[in-house]
Amino acid sequence: MVATILVGMLCAHLLCFSVMFLLIGKRLQGNKMGMDLFALGNLLLGLAYALQLIEGGPAWSVMSVFNHILTLAAPIAYWLGAMRFFGYSFPWWRPLVAFSVAYAAAQVLVQWSLGPVARYAMLSGMAALLFFAMTLTVVYGVRTFAKDLYGEMVFFALLISGICVLNALKLWKLLDGGLEALQMDRNFQMVFYIYMSSLATVLPPSMVWLVLRRLTDELRDVAARDPMTQLRNRRGLTERLQRHFNSRKAMPAHLLILDIDHFKHVNDTYGHPTGDALLCQVAKVLRTTVRSGDLASRIGGEEFVAICLDIDAQEALHLAERLRAAIENQVLCVTGIDHPLRCTITIGMSHPFTGTHAFEEAMRQADEALYRGKTAGRNRVEWALTPA
Repeated sequence: MVATILVGMLCAHLLCFSVMFLLIGKRLQGNKMGMDLFALGNLLLGLAYALQLIEGGPAWSVMSVFNHILTLAAPIAYWLGAMRFFGYSFPWWRPLVAFSVAYAAAQVLVQWSLGPVARYAMLSGMAALLFFAMTLTVVYGVRTFAKDLYGEMVFFALLISGICVLNALKLWKLLDGGLEALQMDRNFQMVFYIYMSSLATVLPPSMVWLVLRRLTDELRDVAARDPMTQLRNRRGLTERLQRHFNSRKAMPAHLLILDIDHFKHVNDTYGHPTGDALLCQVAKVLRTTVRSGDLASRIGGEEFVAICLDIDAQEALHLAERLRAAIENQVLCVTGIDHPLRCTITIGMSHPFTGTHAFEEAMRQADEALYRGKTAGRNRVEWALTPA
């Protein structure tokens, strides 16, 4: 009786959260973050447990075949949803249909050749393998594509590995004691249903939390970027620089201020759309020329900033010269203008600094150097003066 109540509650949890995931996915519109597939996974698993309640115990029937298919299709749907959450899109309905057909045929073959115990053992073994693969994916994600969700991913890995272990134990009990091990009132089955009911209560809110965190991170990222060039704005630059100095040993950094020469003339002569295209081109060159760990930003108007991290003065100077030459050699072709446009930049370079407390001073030094470079003829790199 208790086991029946637990399975009934499990069905209710899964189906209710399936509807909730579906509604969240509709609200997200363009990027559903895998919510549609999480809804599908909950629906499949909820239906599988509903069929189990109707069956009442191990049996050989069409309903039982569908039960096993739905039980294994659910973790596949969850895995595909998780991949979509992290930006990896895979087709889903064809693999699920192909798996369902193949597993139905496998059940018939195993039932006729090896008997019912082997069919249920195959179900437990396949479930253990699928959840083991999901655990490995989560562990891999902690080290690669989900580093920003370290705590959450470790939590998920522990929960999923628990399902894997329970299914492996069920496989062992089936091989040792036959179908009697699957009776709903057995102690092991009670533990299994309690664990699954706990997961059905904990995991869905955790997924909602991940969606909220991802949306919050995206909003924070939008607020920290210049909408035209997608480079960091001054706020985003300061935040990223602070994280750098807080998480690593303080190594020297150099700040470069880049200013497009005669930008007002471009706007006045060719119009603001051309000026905007020029800004985007300079941003693209800046983004592709600086090193992967360096910071690039547009701080306003035609001024850009690059912060070269963990670098000595000579290397920073070489990078500044590469930037200047790369911009000078770029050609901008604009619709409606019968000749290509070129531009140059002047760069002011600060002394090395080793913390966010020195950021404003580095900005002042680079700005003064930029002004001297403009006065001296533009299209040049100017170093900050050595303090007296």
